[in-house]
Amino acid sequence: MTVILFIAGVLVMLVGLGVSIALHELGHILPAKAFGVRVGQYMIGFGPTLWSKRVGETEYGFKALPLGGFISIAGMYPPSPEADGRKKRIWSTLVQDAREQNDETIAEAGDRTLYRLATWKRVVVMLGGPFMNLLLAVAIFSGLLSGLGVMQSTTTVASVSECVVAAGAERTECESGDAPTPAAEAGLRPGDTITTVDGTAVSTFAEASAIIRARADSTIPVGIERDGSAQTLQITPILAENEYTNDHGEVVTGEVGFVGFSPTSERVKQPLWAGAQQALDNTVAVGEVIVQLPVKLYDIAVDLFTGQDRDPDGPISVIGVGRIAGEVAATEAPIVDRAAFLLNILGAVNIALMMFNLIPLLPLDGGHVAVALWDGIKRLFAKLTGRADPKPADATRLVPVTLVVVVLMIGMGALLFAADIFNPIDLFGR
Repeated sequence: MTVILFIAGVLVMLVGLGVSIALHELGHILPAKAFGVRVGQYMIGFGPTLWSKRVGETEYGFKALPLGGFISIAGMYPPSPEADGRKKRIWSTLVQDAREQNDETIAEAGDRTLYRLATWKRVVVMLGGPFMNLLLAVAIFSGLLSGLGVMQSTTTVASVSECVVAAGAERTECESGDAPTPAAEAGLRPGDTITTVDGTAVSTFAEASAIIRARADSTIPVGIERDGSAQTLQITPILAENEYTNDHGEVVTGEVGFVGFSPTSERVKQPLWAGAQQALDNTVAVGEVIVQLPVKLYDIAVDLFTGQDRDPDGPISVIGVGRIAGEVAATEAPIVDRAAFLLNILGAVNIALMMFNLIPLLPLDGGHVAVALWDGIKRLFAKLTGRADPKPADATRLVPVTLVVVVLMIGMGALLFAADIFNPIDLFGR
């Protein structure tokens, strides 16, 4: 059964990735078609075509390797200049091949080409893919946070500790001579709901806990609701070493006020803007990873060969994503918790797809945006100086640089594949 659940988790994540990639490419196609540009192909995956169907002028289909997507937009670059007849070097040959492929799309489209569009339209077309990933991430996080809700500790008491056990002690049961906890001594019971602490209304366990931590050795009134009626207990928190979450969200240990009860947990639905905030937080986190990418990859290589534990916040490949999804699906947690974890992963993956594609290097979307902006700057300068419009930038000249970027991406992918197979990230302490 565990194996079946593992496989199911992997398949669910692969389908989610496929949908994310499909929507990314759709984000390019929709504005391109809206601006009148000819789109020849819309393919999910790479390699041999498994299935395709032509609808109008566009061929839609699936290829054998579902690791990306491909669309053919006519005239990404201007027509190639006349050949000069000189002996070609390898770089020149690569440039010429790219120009010939681009010229084929122009021949089919006539004037309906991308390079003829206004700069802002070209930018919209190229940003459409990353923007679609952002929208999908916000939708996923909104459904997760505002639909399913987030597990939070409530003010309802789950259990009351009978005695105070010294911090660090291995035993969990009370012995004769142990002092009763302030909660037990005051008569707090499981099922009670705390409504006020020292005169302050509280709606979360964190709010109640923060007041209690600051009231050591002071007797304070604690308002509760028990069996539908309101009551007030007098509780005196003792000063004890305890583990708690501070105002910065960090789990720390220190001497604070302690009363000795545990809260229940339930899913609490968050406000509608929580999904967008989660997407923003993920964007910042992924941006930090991208900025430190060379260092992160070096650390992954070192960990791979030394067997050290990997940084769980570092980059992973599709293999790593699938492995984590399978492990989550195979746990014994409630199905809603497993679904929430998988949705959170898929939302984070879409943010990663968006941010990675925004890197201003060809062949990534950010590289095409940079070329379009450069064209726009040249046109603006020509207009301000009263000159004729310059020719569009011939980005095929950057094919050698593009090839270097592709080789580096392949190398990064190979390293992450190897790390995710032989030294995977351990999120569950196994």
